[in-house]
Amino acid sequence: MRLTGLSAFPITPADPEGRVDLPALRRLVARLREAGVDSIGLLGSTGSYPYLTRDERRRALEAALDEVGDWAPVLVGVGALRTDEAVRLAQDARAAGAAAGLLAAVSYTPLTDDEVFAHVATVARESGLPLCLYDNPSTTHFRFGPELIGRLSRLPGIVAVKSPGQEPQAVAGHLAGLRTVVPPGFSLGYSGDWTTTEALIAGADAWYSVVAGLFPQVAVDIVRAVQRGDAAEARRLDARLAPLWTLFREHSSLRVMYACANLLDLCRAAPPRPILPLGEEAQGRVAEVIRALDLR
Repeated sequence: MRLTGLSAFPITPADPEGRVDLPALRRLVARLREAGVDSIGLLGSTGSYPYLTRDERRRALEAALDEVGDWAPVLVGVGALRTDEAVRLAQDARAAGAAAGLLAAVSYTPLTDDEVFAHVATVARESGLPLCLYDNPSTTHFRFGPELIGRLSRLPGIVAVKSPGQEPQAVAGHLAGLRTVVPPGFSLGYSGDWTTTEALIAGADAWYSVVAGLFPQVAVDIVRAVQRGDAAEARRLDARLAPLWTLFREHSSLRVMYACANLLDLCRAAPPRPILPLGEEAQGRVAEVIRALDLR
């Protein structure tokens, strides 16, 4: 199990009570299949995993796996406040047929490196599910440093890390530093859509993409350009998306993707409360951008 290329992270449409709209989710997943993404990142942060019950997360995963079939691996969020709950979620994911779990250091009380090491080791050991470390300090307020990533990468079943976006001038050094502490074949990937083209050009293994969860073709085109060695074309495609990246930074990619999905009639869903949908003015800007970029 090695995560490479483009991993697309869709929203998880649900009603106000948190019940997943399975037909809508299947439609979103079908778009990803048709575009030929390399994997699907279900129930990531954009997929609102912390806001869903265990039963709803299981329903969403089973529907997505049924829609996907055998054509691409599914990586699914298994993060939870308690270690025992994360174990149960990872066991559910393995039983359903997920290829790997995405595990963030979710906590109310700030965690130490040793606590996160024990947490990850327990989930990996007791679930038997391959795990991708989810370094998301803006949400969890915990950062996976190189030393901790190196320790965890040598545990059985820890196969990848999803790192936050780096500034263009820093990403090559960040990537090189991680390469020195992880074993060969360990996948190093990045999120933060507006930064990841440079990460891919620098040699990152995977792009964990929000935009690909709704507009997969534009992201596929960037990844394929990098893979064939055409950095100039990848940068051109990335620069074209600058107005969308601005909206992501200003309003959060989650809110913008919900607005896009509704504007395009792909589903009718709002972010889970207490997150509020974008206001009328911001939605108008989103509509202008997706129309100008011909995103659909």
